[in-house]
Amino acid sequence: MRLPAVLLAIVATATPALAQERRDLTAEDYAHAEQFLGSNTASLVFGATVRPTWLPDGRLWYRNTIPEGSEFILVDPNRRRRGPAFDHQRLADALSAVSDTTYSPFDLPFSTFEFADDGRSITFALGQGGFGQRGFQQGEPGRRYSCDIREYSCTAERPGRGGPPDRNASVSPDGRRAVFIRDHNLWMRGLATGAEAPLTTDGVQYYGYATDNAGWTKSDRPVVLWSPDSKKVTTFQHDERGVGDMYLVSTEVGHPTLEAWRYPLPEDSVIFRISRVVIDLDARTMVRFQMPPDQHRSTICDHIRCGGGYSDIEWSDDGTQIAFVSSSRDHKEAKLRVADVATGAVRDVMEEKVDTFFESGNRMVNWHFLPETNEVIWFSERSNWGHLYLYDLQTGELRHQITSGDWNVLQLRRIDKENRTLYFMGAGREPGDPYFQYFYSIGMDGENLRLLTPDSANHTVTLSESGRYFVDSYSTPTIPPVTVVRDTRGRVRMTLEEGDISSLVAAGWQPPIPFTTKARDGETDLYGLMYHPTNLDPSQKYPIINYLYPGPQSGSVGSRSFSASRRDKQAIAELGFVVVEVDAMGTPMRSKSFHEAYYGNMGDNGIPDQITTIEQLAGQNPWMDIEQVGIWGHSGGGFASADAIMRYPDFYDVAVSQAGNHDNRNYEDDWGEKWQGLLEEYPDGSTNYDNQANQLLAENLKGKLLIAHGGMDSNVPPYNTLVVVDKLIEANKEFDFIMFPNLRHGFGNTPYMMRRRWDYFVRHLLGVEPPKDYEFGASPPRPRT
Repeated sequence: MRLPAVLLAIVATATPALAQERRDLTAEDYAHAEQFLGSNTASLVFGATVRPTWLPDGRLWYRNTIPEGSEFILVDPNRRRRGPAFDHQRLADALSAVSDTTYSPFDLPFSTFEFADDGRSITFALGQGGFGQRGFQQGEPGRRYSCDIREYSCTAERPGRGGPPDRNASVSPDGRRAVFIRDHNLWMRGLATGAEAPLTTDGVQYYGYATDNAGWTKSDRPVVLWSPDSKKVTTFQHDERGVGDMYLVSTEVGHPTLEAWRYPLPEDSVIFRISRVVIDLDARTMVRFQMPPDQHRSTICDHIRCGGGYSDIEWSDDGTQIAFVSSSRDHKEAKLRVADVATGAVRDVMEEKVDTFFESGNRMVNWHFLPETNEVIWFSERSNWGHLYLYDLQTGELRHQITSGDWNVLQLRRIDKENRTLYFMGAGREPGDPYFQYFYSIGMDGENLRLLTPDSANHTVTLSESGRYFVDSYSTPTIPPVTVVRDTRGRVRMTLEEGDISSLVAAGWQPPIPFTTKARDGETDLYGLMYHPTNLDPSQKYPIINYLYPGPQSGSVGSRSFSASRRDKQAIAELGFVVVEVDAMGTPMRSKSFHEAYYGNMGDNGIPDQITTIEQLAGQNPWMDIEQVGIWGHSGGGFASADAIMRYPDFYDVAVSQAGNHDNRNYEDDWGEKWQGLLEEYPDGSTNYDNQANQLLAENLKGKLLIAHGGMDSNVPPYNTLVVVDKLIEANKEFDFIMFPNLRHGFGNTPYMMRRRWDYFVRHLLGVEPPKDYEFGASPPRPRT
């Protein structure tokens, strides 16, 4: 593929961002750096984004990037066949004929579709998932079409009866019915007829059914779990009564709009509670669980809806029982219970208590109950590592440990009940980077542990519905992915794609540099990535910028899979910096003791490990300027970056803090109470939350600090930042502040914020002037003469 002429010119003519004598940066320097953003690098990578969709008949399809655009591939692992899912040119012609828009074969206006049961046609919505090479397509966004892929004719589907359900509805497994929320009650709709009927009638404001509100996130979608036979749903009545309100006010000419909703905080005596119920859709009857309301908690996320579904709850295959976990408000106790669907009677099976916080897996609930064999699979970190255990469902007694060792089970992905075999993702068992994820199988008796993905890399696995095969896409931060189909013994059935980054490399791209350092204790290994200018001059000194996300639920580096651009880190490096990110102690996927390193002291933020990492790297690389260090992050990283420059004012010189939860007494209850503990007030007026309150550090500020927040941030409300601003003013400190009117939480990579972040480090850390009002996406100006 030919590189864009502009990119070739920039790569060929880019001048060093750092010379013997520092000079002001130009628009050409920024344009050069901009070419390393994902918006420019993604189009230079091919065959690297396979996200398979498995079909009931054992085949799969995926969308593949090629130099011409994108193609849809259909694969039959049984026959080892791979080919186009349809004739792209004929489909483009057929769709163009009925939509009054011209489409090209490898720039079709959808990224996902549904096969008809007979495989003869596909259905999709315009802009669904939505991009072609030129962005959103023309035509009516969301308009659905059905295309016959044998005769190649397309028709527009009529909205209304028989059409797809509302996005705020939950569809039954058999596809016949959907449930949705109306006036605080749960309703049912027949998808074939459109007929609607209420399932509950006593729901009222602040005490409605299936309510999706965790304070920091909310929606109109119902939180339910369907029974396997599609005849019942289990949900809850969500009690928000007595919980405090959160307020946001829009910015506009005239009267502003007030947004108010219930948002519990750590200091609140009352938080959200859920009263569990099961509803029979045919009989229109409801059975309440015979137990007090549960606290609004789960074992893996800050909501009871984790990963899009109702969390920590399971139906038995015959639909007669429901198992669930009740978690204490402080996450220190998890109790497994089983409810009788007919009567609502609840019995306790087992519980686990810990000193800090209990989790049931890594972004996936790993406990499962198996009533047909009277067993429970339970996940615990009691050995300092996350492993699976087998319990008796009736007595709650331990039968035996299934997995063991100094490594972690991350996600239990499949239970083969017939062969009593478990399939799971794990980390830390194989040599090399302990964050690389691998796929394993093991017998439920704890025997025959088998590594199914042997390549030393980070593996992303998608299983077929039957479990006979899985797609394995494996890569590292420096090596592009290879995607294969494997069987349940790990044998490669066929290769689907091999990532091609030749055009990316030709454009001047370089991979990040993996490194290992020692943590604050001088013993524990830490792992991270470093970025330096592609035109590095080892004889020069480069200021250091520390990107961080402190966790505790994730780390700074993120996925170890390949990515052409990791945010704007390489782009910033191109301006004349060395960027460093490391997963500090206090983040997950290592030992339990590693994860809970700063439990009860979130003001730690892993910063001592960030500092010692930078010191070690600077000692190894003389071109790193340890006397000039900046830091930045967003959300938890915004909290940590402001904390760093005020807690360690003699180490960090410049900080950019975005959307920070600077005092978790002002942030949602679940976050602070899980990682800091329940709020305690002492006789002298201090609290156990004082050690994490950034406003109490305002007197320490010496360096340059830019704080930014969205005025309508419903995740981390702006008052989190304003309490720090108030104390900085009181302390008579100089700082910079940007409030984004009407923007929510995700403003960090908007062009304006990115440009201001770059400018701030260039001006105050590099010590030169940036180009004035640089505009991303504009044609690069001609070089200065």
